[in-house]
Amino acid sequence: MSVADEEPALLGLAPVAPDRTVAYGPHPDQLVDVYAPRAGDGGRAAVRGPLVVLLHGGFWRAAYDRRHLSPLAAELAGHGMPVALAEYRRVGAGGGAPQTFEDVTAAIGAAHAALARTVADPAVVLVGHSAGGHLALLAAARPGTPVTRVLAVSPVADLARAHELGLSDGAVAELLGAGPGLPERLAAADPARHPPAGVPVTILHGTDDPDVPVELSRRYAARSPGTTDLRELPGVGHYAPVTPGSPSCHTLVGCLS
Repeated sequence: MSVADEEPALLGLAPVAPDRTVAYGPHPDQLVDVYAPRAGDGGRAAVRGPLVVLLHGGFWRAAYDRRHLSPLAAELAGHGMPVALAEYRRVGAGGGAPQTFEDVTAAIGAAHAALARTVADPAVVLVGHSAGGHLALLAAARPGTPVTRVLAVSPVADLARAHELGLSDGAVAELLGAGPGLPERLAAADPARHPPAGVPVTILHGTDDPDVPVELSRRYAARSPGTTDLRELPGVGHYAPVTPGSPSCHTLVGCLS
C-alpha cells in the first residue's frame, strides 16, 4: 500500500458497532464504546490481552470522530482484548483546552469502571493515534490514572514543535486558544515536557508520515530515553498502522499481545 492510499483504505472501512456504549457525561460526545473480546467465529472469547482504551485522532477537531477507529477496536477485540473506544469533546463542538483533556481523563475512568471486572489485571493500556497519541501521552502523566502502559501511534508527541511547524493549518493553536498565555498553555499541554513517570511508552511511527512527521516522536524519545521505545516503520505513512490487515497494524497488535 502506498502512503497516498493509506487514508482512503482506512476511511473506506465500514464502521463496526460496539457491544454497548457508556456515557460519562451529559454532552453527546462524552461516550465510550465497549468492544468485548471475540473468538474467531464471532462469539465471545476468553480475555487474552490487556484492557485497552483507544483514543482517535483528527487534530482534535470535531470533523473527525471515533468511528474511523472502530474497525481497529473490533480487530483488537478479536485478539482477546477488551476495548473501550473513547469519544471526547473536540474543537468546534464544545472541546479544546481544557475540556478535551478533562474528557479523556473521565473517559479512562469510565472505561476502567466498565471493563475492570472482565480482566484479571484491570490496569489500562492507552492506545492513541495521531492527536489521540498526544492525548494518551498527556493523560498517562496525570497522577491517579490507572494507566500502566502507553502505545502511541503516529503521535503529536512534541506539541511545541507541531505548533512551530503549523501542522494541519494551526491545529495546536486552535486546540489551546491563540492569544495571551499561549506559551504557558502550550508548555502545560506538551507531552515532551511531561513524560509519564514510571509508565513505559512505546511509539510506532512511520518514517514517511506526511501528516505528523516522525521528527516529533524522535524528539519525544530523546527527552525520555529510559522509558520510551521508539519503533520506526520504514516506508509507512500516517494511517496504515491503525488499518486492520496492514503489516504495520500487525506490528501494533503484536505490541499489545
